[in-house]
Amino acid sequence: MGEIKQRIEEKLTAAFSPVALEIIDESERHRGHGGYREGGETHFRIVITAEAFRPMNRLERQRAVYDVLQQEMAERVHALSLDIKLP
Repeated sequence: MGEIKQRIEEKLTAAFSPVALEIIDESERHRGHGGYREGGETHFRIVITAEAFRPMNRLERQRAVYDVLQQEMAERVHALSLDIKLP
């Protein structure tokens, strides 16, 4: 597992205690496009299921995830595709 992917997993787990979490590095699909870097870990798809999202609307859920991952977004991650679910 790459360093960024591991950090994302650790931070999302600590923040939301998900019952399911899948983090897919889709960087290779974006080779030649904006934000791509050799070595990947620039474009991720995240599928997360957590009770913590229940009181939030869709936009609040997305903002919560981005808030938790703001350091990774500033350092290397160019794009996230989020699929946020309730159990």
